[in-house]
Amino acid sequence: MDWGTELWDQFEVLERHTQWGLDLLDRYVKFVKERTEVEQAYAKQLRSLVKKYMPKRPAKDDPESKFSQQQSFVQILQEVNDFAGQRELVAENLSVRVCLELAKYSQEMKQERKMHFQEGRRAQQQLESGFKQLENSKRKFERDCREAEKAAQTAERLDQDINATKADVEKAKQQAHLRSHMAEESKNEYAAQLQRFNRDQSHFYFSQMPQIFDKLQDMDERRATHLGAGYGLLSETELEVVPIIAKCLEGMKVAADAVNAKNDSQVLIELHKSGFARPGDVEFEDFSQPMNRVPSDSSLGTPSDGRPELRGASRSRAKRWPFGKKNKTVVTEDFSHLPPEQQRKRLQQQLEERNRELQKEMDQREALKKMKDVYEKTPQMGDPASLEPRITETLNNIERLKLEVQKYEAWLAEAESRVLSNRGDTLGRHTRPPDPPASAPPDSSSNSNNGSQENKESSEEPPSEEGQDAPIYTEFDEEFEEEPASPIGHCVAIYHFEGSSEGTISMAEGEDLSLMEEDKGDGWTRVRRKQGGEGYVPTSYLRVMLN
Repeated sequence: MDWGTELWDQFEVLERHTQWGLDLLDRYVKFVKERTEVEQAYAKQLRSLVKKYMPKRPAKDDPESKFSQQQSFVQILQEVNDFAGQRELVAENLSVRVCLELAKYSQEMKQERKMHFQEGRRAQQQLESGFKQLENSKRKFERDCREAEKAAQTAERLDQDINATKADVEKAKQQAHLRSHMAEESKNEYAAQLQRFNRDQSHFYFSQMPQIFDKLQDMDERRATHLGAGYGLLSETELEVVPIIAKCLEGMKVAADAVNAKNDSQVLIELHKSGFARPGDVEFEDFSQPMNRVPSDSSLGTPSDGRPELRGASRSRAKRWPFGKKNKTVVTEDFSHLPPEQQRKRLQQQLEERNRELQKEMDQREALKKMKDVYEKTPQMGDPASLEPRITETLNNIERLKLEVQKYEAWLAEAESRVLSNRGDTLGRHTRPPDPPASAPPDSSSNSNNGSQENKESSEEPPSEEGQDAPIYTEFDEEFEEEPASPIGHCVAIYHFEGSSEGTISMAEGEDLSLMEEDKGDGWTRVRRKQGGEGYVPTSYLRVMLN
């Protein structure tokens, strides 16, 4: 079924329908255009949101970037940023493949529709013109027939009138004959015009207009097909970015699963562990005794010269955490303004950076030397003297970096000695390590029994700010010199432990150990490794099985 056959008399209907179809095409283009604006605004807002919450400092300068929570959050922000990029891609594809293409196609359809309807109107005008000519010839024929009949009646009346002259009768007959001839000519002209109009009308309704309507039908069907394809592009454009968006969402899920609370706790320790020794017990200052008592080594709050101390100003003591207030920090090159542990880490970082720079300069020097040798052997490739400034500069850099490496190594050695000293000071004053245990092993049983006496003696000396340098547990050497004892059981290391202080021993996570001595209540257990070596490790780091 086609429009030319079924809708041959619905010219106005087809005109309205085709116009409606083009209006629908334009409305869809406008809809997609506004959709792209929504996508672009959405992507812009997402990017602004990401920029707002993205860390401002570089990761290497931001301690918070070491936490898995922060890393996951940054990864989520990056995935959201990638997601915004996909929304921008959707907007761009819709704008190019739908808006521009359909808008261009709509203009072509409008021009084609205009051409077809102009052709149809011209055919209508030609048919109407032919019909007017037919009507004119018909009216002329009718008028000529009436005139001929009237002339014939006049001639007949004069012919019967006895008073009419012969000349009048003859004249009337000639006039009647003339009118009759004119009527005959009008008749022939009317018949010819009618035949021509019928032919034109048949061509108009059976050939010309059906062809025009069929062209309009083909145009409208092509427009509808193109519009349907445009509808499909709306979903196809979304489907094209679905895999990338799925990867973004998967990345967000991976980031969520990457949060490691235990690891973050360990990172916090590594970042802020000061390495300072814990403060000792607060000394008892007995103000009830006479101020002029005989001085002795065990007197509390009285200097050795016998003069009474002034309360609150007698000794210069360090502020005790958490009651001390932090003074304004002056940054120094050796990082001595930092706590010992942090100072050691920063110095280690600086030393590694200097070593990398030194290695780079040495590699560059070797490359320059090789290039100089090539220039000397092949002068046309370059002038060897042109490399001298660069070689000299590289040598100067190497010397400078070597001095800096030596300087940082000296500072690092001093910082490590401070850290070890502070650990020893902590071990001497605390019988049980913190949780998780990270300090040195306990004293011998004799020290445990006489702990109160030792505390009393240690209280006579003020605690050192930097810790004690003397070895704490000298009894361990005597113990280890004895004949090896038989194990009383075995145990497995739950965590890794680095035995860095005297009397301790290192162990790896999952390592099987021989149990040599049980925990005596101080948090430490004596073990022996299979490859040799005995020492103390934290009890909480072990899973113990007695024989």
